[in-house]
Amino acid sequence: MMKKRVSKENIQIMTLLYEEVKKITDQFKFPPVRVKVWGEMACFTRPDMKVERMSYQVMTPSAARGILCSIFWKPEFRWLIRRIKVLEPIRHISLRRNEIKSKISPRSVKSWMKKGKHERFFADDTSKNGNRTQRNTLALRDVSYIIEANVFLKEHAKSQHPAKYRDQFRRRVNQGQCYRRPYLGCREFSAFFGPVEEEENPINITDELGRMLFDLDYETTNKRANPVFFNARLEEGVLNIPVEKYKEVWGIQL
Repeated sequence: MMKKRVSKENIQIMTLLYEEVKKITDQFKFPPVRVKVWGEMACFTRPDMKVERMSYQVMTPSAARGILCSIFWKPEFRWLIRRIKVLEPIRHISLRRNEIKSKISPRSVKSWMKKGKHERFFADDTSKNGNRTQRNTLALRDVSYIIEANVFLKEHAKSQHPAKYRDQFRRRVNQGQCYRRPYLGCREFSAFFGPVEEEENPINITDELGRMLFDLDYETTNKRANPVFFNARLEEGVLNIPVEKYKEVWGIQL
């Protein structure tokens, strides 16, 4: 039998592919970082409910990413959410909140800047033609979660080691430090956070949650971000996140 000779170009290509695969594998060979978050109320709004706010049953991956970025963020990496553990029973609460019916368009603001004067705009105007209105919200109450996530380095930071960012995140969690106060879906629903000091068991519920918002694709060519969804399933109180969806959102290879 004749042996097939491998060219130098093929060897170089195979070497580069091996190095790329090794870099990606190294970022997932360590256990994910964990943080416990909880609060009195939460509202992870379903985008298909345009007027009245209605929350998903559990925290969405995009909301979890927002909480982690509030605690620790650097331009060198992205947060990849791996799983969300639900620690408290799913309870709902209905309430009415003051909201606005419209917002100022950028075109109006530019026109005011050119003219040097502007029309008066009161967001809390309660008159007949005012902008404030009361809308119903179906939120969650007494929530508690454990978020597990990995650090994924961006292209310009591949020479760095993800361990240093994980360690910085753990130190900030232990000291209660954050760039801005994390919140549970809406800014008025502030979140508390802390380290996972002991193993806490999630609720014993398995259920199909249906189509859930995964994240927003901001790198699209459209003017508005494209929402990306996935079929969510709660398995014994744990929401496992399909990591391959990040390829669709950010175009990264996993």
